[in-house]
Amino acid sequence: MTLEQPRFPTKFPTDLEIARRARLKPPEEVAAGMGIGPHLLEPYGHSVAKVSLGAIEELQDRPKAKYVVVSAITPTPLGEGKTTTTVGLGQAFSHIGHQATVAVRQPSMGPTFGIKGGAAGGGYSQVVPMETLNLHLTGDMHAVTAAHNLLSAMVDNHVHQGKEPRIDPRDISWRRVMDVNDRALRNIVSGLGSRVDGVPGQSGFDITAASEVMAVLALATSLSDLRERLGRVVVARDVDGYPVTAEDIKAAGAMAVILREALKPNLMQTLENTPVLVHAGPFGNIAHGNSSIVADRIGIRGGDFLVTEAGFGADMGAERFFNIKCRNSGLAPDAAVLVATVRALKVHSGRHEVVAGRPLPPELLEESPDDVYAGAENLRKQIENLRLHGVSPVVAINAFPTDHGSEHAVIRELAEEAGARVAVSTHFTDGGSGAVELAEAVAEAAEEPTEFRLLYPDSAPLREKIGTVAREVYGADGVEYSAGAARQLDSYERDGYGDLPVCIAKTHLSISSDPALLGAPKGWVLPVREARLSAGAGFVYPICGEMRTMPGLSATPAAERIDLDEHGEVVGLS
Repeated sequence: MTLEQPRFPTKFPTDLEIARRARLKPPEEVAAGMGIGPHLLEPYGHSVAKVSLGAIEELQDRPKAKYVVVSAITPTPLGEGKTTTTVGLGQAFSHIGHQATVAVRQPSMGPTFGIKGGAAGGGYSQVVPMETLNLHLTGDMHAVTAAHNLLSAMVDNHVHQGKEPRIDPRDISWRRVMDVNDRALRNIVSGLGSRVDGVPGQSGFDITAASEVMAVLALATSLSDLRERLGRVVVARDVDGYPVTAEDIKAAGAMAVILREALKPNLMQTLENTPVLVHAGPFGNIAHGNSSIVADRIGIRGGDFLVTEAGFGADMGAERFFNIKCRNSGLAPDAAVLVATVRALKVHSGRHEVVAGRPLPPELLEESPDDVYAGAENLRKQIENLRLHGVSPVVAINAFPTDHGSEHAVIRELAEEAGARVAVSTHFTDGGSGAVELAEAVAEAAEEPTEFRLLYPDSAPLREKIGTVAREVYGADGVEYSAGAARQLDSYERDGYGDLPVCIAKTHLSISSDPALLGAPKGWVLPVREARLSAGAGFVYPICGEMRTMPGLSATPAAERIDLDEHGEVVGLS
């Protein structure tokens, strides 16, 4: 449907209020709908369960679900509702007679207590219990933190003890992590004190989601694969310039022990009891920004549709979903959803500005189809980016109460001109019933024959891979490499890492590397200032622009509003 008039609810309940009214099914009942028996579940409290990896083998005889990835146009700093749309779409399939499973990343507590808030969806399209999802869950984030920092401690100890291989203290690349936003820890000096307190050196902290260990967890296909990937993690170079790995310093085995339980996906449910597999949370800027392969391998046999989400816009999360995640998993998507909002397209017109943490400017909410037309190039390009990979796109208009029917009509016209199916979805206010049109469009798209393709072969040189993504996905005229980046890429190829895919680290606020360039900019060159290696995860990430791997808190972080009430219940979480 198209909203003819703006809808302004007099008092719409908060996400937390809605979540608390949910009637949850026991995890065993949710799992049974996926064909997963209770012997494969490890309960965590009353509403969450770990799923044994044995489910992958036990479900192999079940039919394969249609595989759907949810992405978006280039978002505003507020995001455009991919998680909410993913959840709403999963719920909607039951309204048209299909069983769906949803697979999403686990939220980081840093943003939860920072400016973003939680990541359980919103309104009547949420994963519940939302407090559990946003706060600790089953401890996977802490396991990643512990495994990462164990490796940090063993690197420092290796240097302190003077062990072989002799690490060059000036060439240690492995930092520390924690799951809190804390700008003061971005750069630190460690090892101060007496000689028994270690070797002084410059280091720093990243947020846990940015850890290569998190990316390893998300891309591992089995426990043995996890162990092998951890062993391949490069932590430093030795005095002769050769890579030193976690295996070299005998740390990988203990790391795998810490992560053994964390490799099992977490089973939750939506407000309408649709199964949800929540697992892993790799950073969307410098890692691939997708949930885990093992969750998808379980969910792909759990019903008629598996709906998963890729972080940020289609130029980032979806490109990495296709070229990194699918390359590793062997799974091929049947359809792709592109979330679009009126406000984001208006921002891409260049006539409005949205700032995270501030109210929307009043003029942005005024009816203006012309502003939507003016931002159309971003929508067109992101549809093209999905088609580049041979996948049928469906544009989901995530409807806000402040939208106008004429503005939705413009998006529909633009999407249909680009050859995409399109549906207006009111899943935030109406739950699954509000996404029925979207579910029907996705079901149709998923029935079309697909010719899924990767953008480049493993054998292509790293510069060719970077150039392919820059030109075909970002629309750049070419790539410029700093002298340092060129040397790094040459060294990675010389050391045998040239067959890895690339994960280009850039801003999520533009298809380009410049957050100020809106729409689908042309006539620009991608600047690669540095290149880093994630040998364990299995990709090289060129860095284009300033990347913050440890966020800071805002002037009024969400942590100031989160508390316990007199009954011991969480309040202020959103």
